[in-house]
Amino acid sequence: MTKKPAKGLTYKDAGVDIRMGDRVADSIGKLAQSTYGPEVLGGVGGFAGLFELGGEVKLLRGQYKDPVLVACTDGVGTKLKIAFLTGKHDTVGIDLVAMSVNDMVVQGAEPLFFLDYIGMAKKEPAVCEALVKGVVEGCHQARCALLGGETASLPDLYAPGEYDLAGFCVGVVERDKVIDGSKVSPGDVVLGVHSSGLHSNGYSLARKALLERAGMQLDAQVPELGCTLGEELLRPTLIYALPVRQVLERYKVKEIVKAMANITGSGLPGNIPRTLPKGVVARIKKGTWPVPPIFGLIQKSRRRRSVRDVRHV
Repeated sequence: MTKKPAKGLTYKDAGVDIRMGDRVADSIGKLAQSTYGPEVLGGVGGFAGLFELGGEVKLLRGQYKDPVLVACTDGVGTKLKIAFLTGKHDTVGIDLVAMSVNDMVVQGAEPLFFLDYIGMAKKEPAVCEALVKGVVEGCHQARCALLGGETASLPDLYAPGEYDLAGFCVGVVERDKVIDGSKVSPGDVVLGVHSSGLHSNGYSLARKALLERAGMQLDAQVPELGCTLGEELLRPTLIYALPVRQVLERYKVKEIVKAMANITGSGLPGNIPRTLPKGVVARIKKGTWPVPPIFGLIQKSRRRRSVRDVRHV
């Protein structure tokens, strides 16, 4: 009996075709452009959409001479599958807020308000309350208001006990303080801010590698993680609104802080180039930052062969 070499799992193996997603985004962007008026700055493809108001606006947070509204929308993705399996629903609301707010703050905006959408097979009061508690906690961390939302019962669309979440956030920034990466030049330094782990990205691959290929259990203690696998996979996404605001208040925008990127699903290669002007590339040396243990665990698991993968030759 011989063993064939194990094939490492890819995102495509897990059902996520990143290249196809890029092509879809390009196609959608061309359609969306037909709706743009002169108030729209930039377009689809940035971390957030920008809409110029024109004229001064006074908010309780301060006076804006030339305000630009910044809007984002996102979901939590298949991280929700972990919530379904564990029965723990009070943290994914934080992820929901984070996924929109973190896209917004990298363009220099301050979050103003947030709205949520919950679609589920049947309204379960305890689950709904837990989900909204998470959203409220995320809004506290982002210092924005939960302005409203919608909960829909769709029994023909969702399996019993399952749901989906969507979030929508609006913020504001002075036009001359929009961070768009246009001032980035050779010689500038790339700095990274640590994550809490997977955040809400790559869970289709992570679940396939850890739960299917490696056969791990969510309630199992994992020494290198210092907690159960389920606790690690439900660790909330960090919300960067406050630390980013503190940096922007201390350092000059576009002179010191020239670009920021939210590192989400397509990782460093897919997100950093979105902030760079044409002809400029970023050189990042692997191994110059500490990697959370969950990433190493996934790397090992995605190459591991389960018993059913063994074939007789």
